Amino acid sequence: MNRDHEILKNLGNELAEIARLPVQNEKKQLWTSNNDLHPIRPMVYMDQLPWHEINTCDEMKLACEDEFLRSVEFGIRQLLYRWRHFPCDMVVENRIDIPHALHNLDYGMHIVEEIRQTDTSNDVVSHKYKDQVATEEDIDALKYDEIWVDEKLDRERMERCLEIFDGIMPVRFSGICFHAGVWDRIAQMRSVQAILEDIIDRPEFIVKIVKKFVDISISTLDQCEKLGLLDPQMQYVHCTGAYTDDLPPMEEGQAVPKSKNVWAFGMAQLFTTVSPAMHEEYDIELVRPLYERFGLIYYGCCEPLHNKIDIVRKLKNVRKISMSPWADVHKGAENIHGDYVLSLKPNPAFLAVDFTEDNAAKIVREAIAVCRANNTPLEIIQKDVSTVGYHLDYLDRWEKLVMGIVQDA
Repeated sequence: MNRDHEILKNLGNELAEIARLPVQNEKKQLWTSNNDLHPIRPMVYMDQLPWHEINTCDEMKLACEDEFLRSVEFGIRQLLYRWRHFPCDMVVENRIDIPHALHNLDYGMHIVEEIRQTDTSNDVVSHKYKDQVATEEDIDALKYDEIWVDEKLDRERMERCLEIFDGIMPVRFSGICFHAGVWDRIAQMRSVQAILEDIIDRPEFIVKIVKKFVDISISTLDQCEKLGLLDPQMQYVHCTGAYTDDLPPMEEGQAVPKSKNVWAFGMAQLFTTVSPAMHEEYDIELVRPLYERFGLIYYGCCEPLHNKIDIVRKLKNVRKISMSPWADVHKGAENIHGDYVLSLKPNPAFLAVDFTEDNAAKIVREAIAVCRANNTPLEIIQKDVSTVGYHLDYLDRWEKLVMGIVQDA
């Protein structure tokens, strides 16, 4: 047994012990109840964290030499670090997930950009994208991706992991969580200012862009279905728990998961400044053929949606709606009124410098009160944390504070 195998076996045994704890099933049931609109208490999770800062601590130092096994080690160490420091309502499943050796999952997007960094170890950077869809000819030139899986490499990696984790934990290939937000991709191919001007000056041109990206995304989805890449066992969708009893199960004889069996997430973040009517016209209606392929949708991200709940209702399969730091949570809860999960996104800037418990507690308590008054399921998702200024204790303190509040709520 070589040293890499020994390292992973030890980590796997530690993870397996945690996965066997009764609390894992308890958390699954809490997520399921909340996602199925029968809340027991608000749910809490943390994601999109500054791992470039967390990785500087001894707990995250990698020891494996093989490149692939180092990636497996990193994934396990991330889970163990989360569990020790800020478990929130995370669930540790009794399995090792490894990704497919997947190629060309680009959703038709092939960006050209310049970047600026303030911390060279941070993958959160500033982007300046080259405009690639300024004319109808540019739209026509957009190509459909041909997705493929390196099956030989998949087999080799699976065999290695099965040998290492034999008798410790099951190993499986994880599937993908489909990103159905075409506007995120369009905004990396044409500037936001140009898009907003086009909506006024060239509405037919914008419609053509959206329809092309929807067609490309549907082609991508069809290929993912055919290759069996969708994941009905996904734990998280857009940084929130995905456990639910409301997705259609796979039918007898169904060989691979279909889109109706899984969650996806969609959004139109650059529509922060457009009216509800325009948001409906250029996202809800045009992207509907893609959104409604899925069993359930998490809708929204950074765009404030408190005054747009009525248009989101027109999608038949939405289950969670984002309330970003720029949204009015009181209006959002009143307009949702128990029909969806309100996904609260506290401002990550409060964790960047001089974290104080007072600000975090106020945001969470107010959200709990207004959601309770409107019989609305609530989840509190601390995400988009690009830095804590290397004060790793800020993350631990936020988790302990918020979990204490929701458990007493």
